[in-house]
Amino acid sequence: MKILIVDDEADIREILAFNLKAAGYEVFEAGTAEAALVGVRQGRVPDLFLLDVMLPGMSGFKLADVLRKEFKNSTPIIFLTARNAENDMLTGFSAGGDDYISKPFSMYEVLARVKAVLRRSSQGSAGQSGELVQAGPVSIDTVAKKVTVNSVPLVLSKKEYDILLMLASNRGRTFSRSEIIGALWKEAPCVLERTVDVHIARIRSKLGEFHDLIVNRAGFGYSIQ
Repeated sequence: MKILIVDDEADIREILAFNLKAAGYEVFEAGTAEAALVGVRQGRVPDLFLLDVMLPGMSGFKLADVLRKEFKNSTPIIFLTARNAENDMLTGFSAGGDDYISKPFSMYEVLARVKAVLRRSSQGSAGQSGELVQAGPVSIDTVAKKVTVNSVPLVLSKKEYDILLMLASNRGRTFSRSEIIGALWKEAPCVLERTVDVHIARIRSKLGEFHDLIVNRAGFGYSIQ
């Protein structure tokens, strides 16, 4: 599995690269978001981005937004940052991030998060293997991990895909925010319930005219009827 570390601090990149290589990953490095984009444009797309937020020039949040919107790239992203305010975490998830690690961090935590995100990315976390899950105009291919709306491809982050698949695979059932977190953020113990709302809002926005497919039952949670 290939991991791209994007961080302007050479010592941080060195520590991360050394430990990730020791864990068996193939590692690439970039000191700026712009340098990372050059690689993506040339077709060098990793299996995971470890992305610092505070970068010179283009920020990590902006890079994630460009990857998701302009390049239609759904590669998992873990943000690395010294910031830990709730609004910053929500900004990261809104930009399409899959996880968030605050500096200073332990390598044990980084390796555990990387392993968990890559496992979810390769296996999926809901639905049955080989099934085509249908919910109104939405069709989810659980093998190819692709979503279409009336046959038009829908680009989702890994976490957005997981949430949509969880709801679509259990039509009529209402999931509370804590249930969604418990199912999809098992390795991230401090995820706020507000994070679920942010992801749902992004999914609805991408669904366009079919945004009301996802129902919010006030005080209970979310469902697809």
